[in-house]
Amino acid sequence: MVGHDIVVIGASAGGVETLKALVSTLPADFPAAIFIVVHISPHATSVLPQILSRAGPIAAEHPKDHQIILPNRIYIAPPNYHLLLKPGYMRLTQGPRENSHRPSIDVLFRTAARAYEVRVIGVVLSGVLDDGSMGLFSIKNHSGIAIVQDPADAMYPGMPQNAIEAVQADYVKPVSEIPTLLTQLARKYSQTVQLPPVREEQVDVAELDNEGSQIMENGGQPTTYICPECGGVLMEYHEDHLIRFRCQVGHAYSTESLMAEQAEKLEDVLWIALRTLEENIRLTQRLAERAKANGYEDTHKRYMEKIRETEASAAILRQTLLKGKHYTALEADK
Repeated sequence: MVGHDIVVIGASAGGVETLKALVSTLPADFPAAIFIVVHISPHATSVLPQILSRAGPIAAEHPKDHQIILPNRIYIAPPNYHLLLKPGYMRLTQGPRENSHRPSIDVLFRTAARAYEVRVIGVVLSGVLDDGSMGLFSIKNHSGIAIVQDPADAMYPGMPQNAIEAVQADYVKPVSEIPTLLTQLARKYSQTVQLPPVREEQVDVAELDNEGSQIMENGGQPTTYICPECGGVLMEYHEDHLIRFRCQVGHAYSTESLMAEQAEKLEDVLWIALRTLEENIRLTQRLAERAKANGYEDTHKRYMEKIRETEASAAILRQTLLKGKHYTALEADK
């Protein structure tokens, strides 16, 4: 038997407070290494290592690329970098965003599963949408353990709920019970930990940076959807009951993340359309005033009718935007 000495944790909205509560009750001699991805703006300065180091007895840090993994440490993905696990060390890359995030929880989880298999414990905490669900599926598929915060206990239940629907979780617990559970699992086999067998490392798409087009996954089917980030064609992939999408350069989306990104892009387009209509109204008003001043009554009437029609269209569009009633291509297919 091997020990569960690799703990990977993903969180988003509400994640900082949840993580503080989690690490505060871990024992000082916790035998496993902990790796954390929290969604954060790429332009932000992260002080999460300092926050978690103060909250509990285990030192937290932003690791460096190719840094060796040590037990009894907390490693946190820095802003704008994916955190990947390799046998014995970590990688930091600026590969394609996944689920509109860099760092992405799925990247951490799936690379941990490939490198450490049964030794991995995956934990999904508070957050929205479903980043982490596909990664947790990969952990389970490699005989690791899946823990999900009870959605009723989460500040934002979306991520935990989606994870439960995607994966048959081994444990669904409030955050107050997760530290004890992690400690029990980590210590259960801590005296029999063995390094994984030497194997050829698998290159992950998140390591490819701008060379994503050189490696494509097999088995994907082309779709009519375009990548919201780069405009490329999205390929559709199936793993059991889960669906994901990836474009040629590597941007990846779960269904929830793709719908959210489509909705955001659509809203941008609608605001541009509203601005264009209002500019058209102002231009037509000027033309109508000139026509009236020059005695062209028929032309003036035609311009005024056009203004009324454009104002009606603008009013409908403004109402749609304010009520948020716009739909994505994925929703239209349902």
